Amino acid sequence: MTHPLVTQLRFARSEFVRCLEGLSDDDAQKRLLPMNSISWMIGHLANQEQFYWVYLGQGKAVEPNLYELVGTGRPATTPPLPDMWQTWHAITAAADEFLDALTAEQLTTYMVQGETKARETTGTMLLRNIYHYWFHTGEAHAVRQQLGHKDLPQFVGNMETAVYRPEST
Repeated sequence: MTHPLVTQLRFARSEFVRCLEGLSDDDAQKRLLPMNSISWMIGHLANQEQFYWVYLGQGKAVEPNLYELVGTGRPATTPPLPDMWQTWHAITAAADEFLDALTAEQLTTYMVQGETKARETTGTMLLRNIYHYWFHTGEAHAVRQQLGHKDLPQFVGNMETAVYRPEST
């Protein structure tokens, strides 16, 4: 059974995608300083999922050079939107392989891969990933408003896929 926090991550992902529906490649690559481009945000979130759930969780990488393009502290970039969506989809699919098997017991442990040990428990990393999506969803929405986009989502969407359910013990 999928852990309730994984369900919430998937809902945060879906709201991020919903916020970006209809976005053109040209607008996705625009940078309204000091914010990053929306295409960068997509790759940046994929980069976090790759590090957490693909590398630390499974010992592999879908896009080994992604950090250089969109990692925290790296020089700003404006990558093409189709490339970032393709990367995001590939990485989230690989991440889901790990997340689908995640148990409540694992949430209190620290993942280790080679010489790399996670700084936070798996559960805290999962929360950080969820909140990271909400942060960039808001930021991307603000960029779209500044670009003059109309008919944007006004509030959190349909939560039927992410209703509250207690964590099983």
